[in-house]
Amino acid sequence: MEILHSLILVVHILAGIGIVGLVLLQHGKGADMGAAFGSGASGSLFGATGSANFLSRFTAILAAVFFATSLGLAYFASSRPAAKGSVMDSVPAPSAPAAPAPVPTAPDSKSKEIPK
Repeated sequence: MEILHSLILVVHILAGIGIVGLVLLQHGKGADMGAAFGSGASGSLFGATGSANFLSRFTAILAAVFFATSLGLAYFASSRPAAKGSVMDSVPAPSAPAAPAPVPTAPDSKSKEIPK
């Protein structure tokens, strides 16, 4: 069960990093006007509109994977048995307290003469 939890966590982290990367690679909606005046979008690897379709579809797939792994991690977190007792139960009991040091007594104030 722990291996499955670790695997889902790794896929979740990789999907999150992939989503961030793909969102940064995509053009904004305002980039379409710049592409009309020859910014080089027609000579890209996927064609004029192919990159937008590919990136947006792959981002949607990664978002679905991220959502599914989030649900899986939430399930594992809720199905884990609750810890019994307190955290302080695992702390060892302190040893016998040491004998207190003798408190020095103040000298009797009546035996001293107070200078005037």
